Amino acid sequence: MEYQKQLQRIKNGSGFIAALDQSGGSTPKALETYGVMGDAYDNDEAMFDQVHEMRARIMTCDCFDNERVLGAILFEDTMDRKVNSKPTANYLWEDKNIVPFLKVDKGLAEHMSGVQVMRPMPGLDLLLDKAKNYPVFGTKMRSVIYEPNVDGIELVVQQQFDVAKQIISKGLMPIVEPEVDINSTKKHECEVILKINILHNLERLADDKQVMLKLTLPEEAGFYQELIDHPKVLKVVALSGGYSRSDACAKLKQNPGMIASFSRAFTEGLSKQQTDKEFADTINTSIDEIYQASKI
Repeated sequence: MEYQKQLQRIKNGSGFIAALDQSGGSTPKALETYGVMGDAYDNDEAMFDQVHEMRARIMTCDCFDNERVLGAILFEDTMDRKVNSKPTANYLWEDKNIVPFLKVDKGLAEHMSGVQVMRPMPGLDLLLDKAKNYPVFGTKMRSVIYEPNVDGIELVVQQQFDVAKQIISKGLMPIVEPEVDINSTKKHECEVILKINILHNLERLADDKQVMLKLTLPEEAGFYQELIDHPKVLKVVALSGGYSRSDACAKLKQNPGMIASFSRAFTEGLSKQQTDKEFADTINTSIDEIYQASKI
């Protein structure tokens, strides 16, 4: 079964997970960084054409290989499109042996109690059913924590795990992502409360179930070791969260057992205007730096 093969690949393989999942809200900024300004497209479809072109260019690069890249997180629009005449997830898994994940959240709700929970996802079951038509292994969903507000953080983690159980029931692996904002003035205090809540929710998860965790690189080295070692956690991956690639990699090296799942830091330095060789050299440098930091 493909799921079992993918499970073993994530559990035992080396490498990192590339986050190629900017959605409607974050795509214009991602394109601008890539050298595609807003005047290059005049509607959402044209915008997504541009970003898919960028992602396909990354995915089809020879250096985007399964020796160093374990998985890739896709946005729904990317899953629905093709790379090299194949549905994106099929191309990744069948041609590259890279495990596909799908971003499923619909963005963030309003700021309250020092956090932003996820917006409601009334169409989640349908989206998960659609993902099952492709070789998609798991999902990802993001909330954000800004302040060490006990009630707010409890709300974030509870919502994440409630949705995770829905995802598990569909036969997919959820990546739970309660991001702590790197600019929080009380970041470590947030992380202390977050870890307690994650451990509490893991205890309430059935013994034969697992989740993955995507967490901000902690202030204290090795702070999430208890989660990395937890039997109900398949893998703990780190988000770059606005850190530069060099800073994110330096922090990652201080946290053995965590691997990268970078987005902005992964595509740093790429430009549409680059020749294919310049593009390949830039992405290869990025892949290698992140891979080396994830190996520790």
